Amino acid sequence: MKHTLIALAALATAGLVQAESATYAIDPTHTFVTFEASHFNTSTLRGRFDRKEGAVVFDRQAKTGKAEITIDASSVSTGVGPLDGHLKGKDFFNAAETPQVKFVSDKFSFDGDKVSAVAGSLTMLGKTMPVTLKASRFNCYHHPMLKREVCGGDFETTIARSQWGMNYGLDYGLPDNIRLLIQIEAVKQ
Repeated sequence: MKHTLIALAALATAGLVQAESATYAIDPTHTFVTFEASHFNTSTLRGRFDRKEGAVVFDRQAKTGKAEITIDASSVSTGVGPLDGHLKGKDFFNAAETPQVKFVSDKFSFDGDKVSAVAGSLTMLGKTMPVTLKASRFNCYHHPMLKREVCGGDFETTIARSQWGMNYGLDYGLPDNIRLLIQIEAVKQ
């Protein structure tokens, strides 16, 4: 009897925790996916992806979460047309054959009630590799115009592009390490 009561209490508690889970749709007007790379150790090349979508499901009380962000590789933009064309081509993102870059996570780390890191997998050029995004400025607030909760923050990591087979220019000094930054806001549904 005692074990049955404990099991029922555990199930009831699990149901309560599960009920606190919420889905947040990424707000594309307040979400930016950018990257930085050293250009021959002289200056920093910056670019962004203009089209992205996705959702985040998380529960601050249970300290769990899931995220899925899809990026349109053909929306890469550096502000320099010929460079954008080269980045979309076979030497880099090969957007015609692999049009999507996708980040999927089911492991959120917390520091208190704030997300501190999101671990998952990044799929690019048909290859999937583990990636952990470190969080800063994570916050949730009640949006005065939308009348909904909005959560977000700044997330970043450094990746070695060669892990995905993006090797162009490595033999003559273009960097392998790329700093990936995601500033995200997502609206509770």
